[in-house]
Amino acid sequence: MYAVISTGGKQYKLAQGDVCRIEKLDAEEGATVEIDKVLMIADGDNINIGTPYVDGGKVTATIKSHGRAKKVEIMKFRRRKHHQKKTGHRQYYTEIEVTAISA
Repeated sequence: MYAVISTGGKQYKLAQGDVCRIEKLDAEEGATVEIDKVLMIADGDNINIGTPYVDGGKVTATIKSHGRAKKVEIMKFRRRKHHQKKTGHRQYYTEIEVTAISA
């Protein structure tokens, strides 16, 4: 059984027991989070697709940790102009573990 959820502007395919990094959530470590933006739930041959979300669909997860991803380096360069600029960005994330999927 797996579900496709939407959070932080991205979509994730999750099964029970999966550990996933999603966009940062405002909750403490060890807290339980319920995600109700479920786009699809599949259980074998039984597939339930929402319009846009599945009615009564819910994914329950536990927050394992918060952190920051690897640095993405940005380099701006203009040839023959003596111009170059180097910056970076580290995105915040929340690591969750899926405990239950319900339709």
